[in-house]
Amino acid sequence: MSELLGVAVLGAGHMGADHIRRLDRVVSGARVVAVADPDPERARRAVAGIDGVAVRTEVRDALAVPGVEAVLIASPGPAHEEALLAAFERGLPVLCEKPMVPDPAGALRVVEAEERLGRRLAQIGFMRRYDAEYRQLKALLDEGALGRPLMLHCVHRNVSSPPGFTSAMLVDSSVSHEIDAARWLLGQELTAVTVVRPRPSAGAPEGLLDPQFVLFETDGGALVDVEVFVNCGFGYQVRCEAVCETGSVRIGEEQAVRVTARAADRRAVPQDYLVRFADAYDREVQAWVDATRRGRVTGPSAWDGYAASVVAGAGVRALETGGRVAVGLPRRPALYG
Repeated sequence: MSELLGVAVLGAGHMGADHIRRLDRVVSGARVVAVADPDPERARRAVAGIDGVAVRTEVRDALAVPGVEAVLIASPGPAHEEALLAAFERGLPVLCEKPMVPDPAGALRVVEAEERLGRRLAQIGFMRRYDAEYRQLKALLDEGALGRPLMLHCVHRNVSSPPGFTSAMLVDSSVSHEIDAARWLLGQELTAVTVVRPRPSAGAPEGLLDPQFVLFETDGGALVDVEVFVNCGFGYQVRCEAVCETGSVRIGEEQAVRVTARAADRRAVPQDYLVRFADAYDREVQAWVDATRRGRVTGPSAWDGYAASVVAGAGVRALETGGRVAVGLPRRPALYG
């Protein structure tokens, strides 16, 4: 391996461009060697000022660029399966943004491909596991001083949804973060899901069922509820409260700058997930680079990505049917512990 880990970034949109910036200016031990995006001009804008980066329009062409030793996938979810399998063919370690693969069948194919290799290559980008507040919450729950967790109350709000955002995507894209966070925080699997819909907000695009209230049951007897509201209009907010037998813990309340002036006290609400979770993304990518340079793969696994897809798929069915849907998650393969 070279002195600086050579990374191919797949996707140069909002997320991909931010990761390119992060690899170039924030993270140590890595450099961007290649970028692939169907829009070459967008890719060139993302790497402007970075010397020696090859721009390609096809994934396999980018992976074949000399010096590529690892892959960061930041393309849209439906493109992830092809990119992951192409990286596996070359034995390249991967950091793949969530969702790993949107549909459970495709996610299972990725797990099976990695199983055939007999070793992990993929880390999935559930960055909340790297957020300082989420890590503090995890430590408190693992410590057990507050007793058994009974409920998690979660809030997930966005200023507005992008064009083409569907009602199902509130569950399988937005709430996928809460799905993984709940599994990780509680150390339990989600076994059933119910989705309840209030009257859509006037700020939601025509036909979009927004907001939604999602209720998960776990195999440990806990309940997890998520208010997801992707057109709230005022800011990006993520909160979580764990209610335990002898106490509760709440995070996400003070992620804002407070300004006092002219007889008023106000807080600036973050407008974007890249602002709210900037430090988490930095820690996540640095951890991936450090582990990869040591020949290791850590963090959320392809199995975690698959589990999130299975649970989200059940959530979409619950949204469509209006009923409670059981989650059918098979036994975890030995590769994933």
